[in-house]
Amino acid sequence: MYGVPPADARVTAVVVTFNRLSLLQGLVERLEQVPELAEVLVVDNASTDGTGEWLATRGDRVLGRTLDENGGGARGFHDGLAWAVEREADLVWLMDDDGLPDPGCLARLLEEKDLDFWGPLVVDEAQPERLVFPIRLPGGTRVVHELADVRRAATAGRIDGIVIPFNGVLVTRELVQRIGLPRAEYFIWGDDHEYRLRAEAAGARIATVVDAQVRHPSVGSLGTPMMFGRTTYNHSPSDLKHYCMARNNLLNLREYKGWPHALAFVAKTAWFYTFTRPSPGRLAMSVRAMYDGLRGDFTGHRRYL
Repeated sequence: MYGVPPADARVTAVVVTFNRLSLLQGLVERLEQVPELAEVLVVDNASTDGTGEWLATRGDRVLGRTLDENGGGARGFHDGLAWAVEREADLVWLMDDDGLPDPGCLARLLEEKDLDFWGPLVVDEAQPERLVFPIRLPGGTRVVHELADVRRAATAGRIDGIVIPFNGVLVTRELVQRIGLPRAEYFIWGDDHEYRLRAEAAGARIATVVDAQVRHPSVGSLGTPMMFGRTTYNHSPSDLKHYCMARNNLLNLREYKGWPHALAFVAKTAWFYTFTRPSPGRLAMSVRAMYDGLRGDFTGHRRYL
């Protein structure tokens, strides 16, 4: 069990952004109104839309750091979390530039005193009674998409053992010092899940606080039905996202679930691009991505940038 942050804990927000200045501006302006925050650290993934110049105009409470190249969300959160710890943060509030915490979201999260890694629900900004990222309830296979279902499943306002990183999650300094930083080499897709799995393996106390919320644009359906509707597959039309998903998900399964789960994912991918949505090119890409990951090559995604 990790130490409980002091009542006067220093809370720092870390925001990762890339070429979405208008979204970043709305988020930073919201965060500047959060009294519990000591400062806001923005990691800019080498944006070309004026983000760096705009950050230079902010006050002392908002600091920006522009990376030398686009390292994806994974490097952004790796560097941002390290930066926050260097600046003596006791708690770090992690988020992308396309989410918008409700007023009072952080205050509600801070009411929980016995957690190490916890966050809000992420709801659809256009349909706030629906989750952007569905939650698989602990102790079973049920996946819920509606806010009402999550609230019914909660105990004392939260669901233990589940969190959706990095969308408004809080992490303690003590946990970061114990388990390290997110894997920068993952670029995108799976870095946040790997960090949650690592925290879980280290015995961290994890939870979702259901009456703390972040508004987020819809990302569409995250699961395409396959095998006659008995399961789903995270198909993306983006080659970049698919390459990173295939590579990183295989590594996460091998590391935290074991080879049987990893091989099942390989078989699932082969089925999907052979029968569900036949695509020899996408199947070949999947094989290449998985092979790259197994041999420790984290440069292959660059061909899809």
